[in-house]
Amino acid sequence: MDETTADATKKRSGNSKKESFAFDVLTLAGGTTFAQILTILSAPVLTRLYEPEDFGIWALYISITSIISVIACLRYEYSIMLPESDEEAVNLLGLSFLAVLFVSVLTFPAVWYFKEPIIDILNSQQIGDYLWLVPPFIFVNGLFLALNNWNSRTKLFKRLSLSRVFSSVSSVTTQVGLGLVEKVGAGGLITGSLAGQSIASFVLGGQIWRDDRKLIVKSLSWKKVYEGFKKYRKFSLIDSWAALMNSVSWQLPAFLLAAFFTPAVVGFYSLGFRLLQLPMSFIGSSISQVFFQRASRALSEGTLPSLVENVFRMLVIIGMFPILVLTIVGSDVFTVVFGKAWAEAGVYAQILSLWAFIWFISSPLTTIYVIVEKHHFGFHYNFFNLITRLLSLTIGGLLGSARLALILFSASGIVVYGYLCLKMMSYSGVKVSRALKIVFSNFILFIPAGVMIVALKMAEVNQILLVVISGVIIGVYYLYILRTDEQIKRIFKEFRE
Repeated sequence: MDETTADATKKRSGNSKKESFAFDVLTLAGGTTFAQILTILSAPVLTRLYEPEDFGIWALYISITSIISVIACLRYEYSIMLPESDEEAVNLLGLSFLAVLFVSVLTFPAVWYFKEPIIDILNSQQIGDYLWLVPPFIFVNGLFLALNNWNSRTKLFKRLSLSRVFSSVSSVTTQVGLGLVEKVGAGGLITGSLAGQSIASFVLGGQIWRDDRKLIVKSLSWKKVYEGFKKYRKFSLIDSWAALMNSVSWQLPAFLLAAFFTPAVVGFYSLGFRLLQLPMSFIGSSISQVFFQRASRALSEGTLPSLVENVFRMLVIIGMFPILVLTIVGSDVFTVVFGKAWAEAGVYAQILSLWAFIWFISSPLTTIYVIVEKHHFGFHYNFFNLITRLLSLTIGGLLGSARLALILFSASGIVVYGYLCLKMMSYSGVKVSRALKIVFSNFILFIPAGVMIVALKMAEVNQILLVVISGVIIGVYYLYILRTDEQIKRIFKEFRE
């Protein structure tokens, strides 16, 4: 190991408190709590500054950029985690930057040429006013993806937490500020998203340059970048297509709801799904971020089954109880928090909640097929996922019911993601019976609370009171888990030490 690499390694070890999975997850999740709280608290303000149609246009913009962003690095960002030497990883980081530049430049003529077809397909003239903002978003988001994976490799998760805080603050401030100053419509929401992503990339990139500048400058080589391009070409040739299909399938609801119905329906869906996904994505992405790094090492050490089972159990404990509560009182929560105009968004959240839970417990585990090098599984799975979503949403659209479309979408998602979860368990060596036992035992724990909430709802108690009682019940559940569950207590003990 040369002096530069030794210095970088020493710096990381000095900044890393311990090599604990739980500690890294809590560091990453805890550091972003403020950002997520700010986003949630801003939602009632935004729903009063912007119309459902504005949220719908914003959702369409995010859907377009999300599809392209997933291949912004041509998936080479995932290769950054794999080499043993930091020098090779630096060149893969450089390769990812080149891929981002290439994809972003190509996006400009594509957006210009296909502007009218996009407007016609999405049944929205307004979205055409904001398509020119797509390439800049792809560029800054692609940079963030590459930097994010380098940050995961170095395990300095506090840097990522800080960037998320700055991103959330700048995004919310811009959206609220523009909404208050003048009636800008969807442009205020879109500009806020672009501002937030730009700040996140700048902050994370600045911290990485400050800490790893010597290693990066010394290690970068055009020859080694080209060698990385050839060595990890499967990521771009195979995994990029799987990722693209997965991204398209995620954005299908916004596209097809816009095509069959109105931007307002897309707005209801986007708010319901966004607030349903936000806390789960916040926790799940933090776990996934750390899990990918830990699982790569656990595979070689022979400890992958125990790691996967512990992570799966943690996800079930965290996610099942509140999701089941939301399934019962979702429309009441949205009516109380956002006003009667957004009650339909709450109904959509209820419809999607069980699927969201299955997604939550399976999503962090999806990196297993990459680690065990089952790239073709990812392609086949994502193709099947795309087709089932397309069919379910199209059937609902043709029948003229947005609710039916989302019910079919949710049902297909439960089946597909349930299969994915069990398949990841199989790849990692965890028995399916163990996973089902964990789910069943936590469902039994919910039954008394579920019966109480249903009884209150049937008695038609005041909506505000019902929402408050439901929140208290969820709080009591988490306190009970913190006091009685040995795994959770061990996690917090590790964090305090």
